[in-house]
Amino acid sequence: MLMNPPPFTYYEFFAGGGMARSGLGEGWRCLFANDFDAHKAESYRANWGGDHLTVGDVWDIGPEQLPGRADLAWASSPCQDVSLAGRRAGLSGARSSAFWGFWRLVESLERQGRGPRLIVLENVVGLLNSRGGADFTALCETVARQGWRFGAVEVDAALFTPQSRPRMFLVLTRDTPPAHLTQARPAAPFHGRRVVEAHARLPQAARTSWLWWRLAAPPSRNEDLAALLEPDGAVAWHTKAETDRLVALLGPVHRAKLAAATAAGERRVGAVFRRIRSEHGQACQRAEVRFDGLAGCLRTPRGGSSRQFLMVVDGPRVRTRALSPREGARLMGLPDNYRLPQRATAAFHLIGDGVAAPVVRHLAEQLLEPMLAPRAVLAAE
Repeated sequence: MLMNPPPFTYYEFFAGGGMARSGLGEGWRCLFANDFDAHKAESYRANWGGDHLTVGDVWDIGPEQLPGRADLAWASSPCQDVSLAGRRAGLSGARSSAFWGFWRLVESLERQGRGPRLIVLENVVGLLNSRGGADFTALCETVARQGWRFGAVEVDAALFTPQSRPRMFLVLTRDTPPAHLTQARPAAPFHGRRVVEAHARLPQAARTSWLWWRLAAPPSRNEDLAALLEPDGAVAWHTKAETDRLVALLGPVHRAKLAAATAAGERRVGAVFRRIRSEHGQACQRAEVRFDGLAGCLRTPRGGSSRQFLMVVDGPRVRTRALSPREGARLMGLPDNYRLPQRATAAFHLIGDGVAAPVVRHLAEQLLEPMLAPRAVLAAE
């Protein structure tokens, strides 16, 4: 029996602050990392060092800069053009087209005989139906033509950490996966309606390369939003006037939620977003609160609707404040020793664009490592 298997190796594209690296953990060795954003790269270096990091446009990277042959290529390509919250220009958009720069490198490595065994493409779930599903179909047709087997799973970070953050992971393999890692048909919670419908839209030629990945559901999460917050005395609270203005933005449904929380007579913690809603044909700003123990999906700080607030109810007393960067990092499953940018805006830009580390760890344990383990054993013999 192999006691000390060599670490698995990977390239991390669109690496941001290295949250995929955090999730993969100690059993994985990074050979190369890349991101376009110099500020995110500073955070990457602060947490992981810069030995394997190249900062710049993925289109400017050549295969000669990628050392060795990695077991895995991880790509969390920019999501702005396919996000449900964005303009959804599709993979041809100015930022999301960076994916094709990454894929060009994969093709170059393949021609050199050192393509990765596995690829994980992570993105917002909006990619599944972007442009009526045309983007996802084009992506699947591309990888199928080049001989990859693949399948998508939708994973909500809420299974692991108290943040509602659904993401799509398309897992590609060159090898025939062990039988216990696939199943004959989709199953909850990782094959939701969007995944099933995206699969149904694929032409038959691409569908024959599809795999329904089997992932075990994780243990029930035992922490809610309140458990991750800083002590009340360690944070800055809104003034009463600021809180009153936020409460005044609540519509009838959300006022009822606040009234129910107040009537409970105990401490309740809610998450609040401000949004633009259409009412009677007019655009108006509204605040929406949830008291279900989850934060809303963390976003990058672009515009007022991206800012997330906390509403803490203690009987008749209602207080509000901004979510802190450290609390946001905890919602991403990052440890408290993870170094964040000093400015809150930069910190939320980093974590709002990231991938929840516990989700990566679950995928690694459930799929990636079991598929790679046989090769690790052979390499050590």
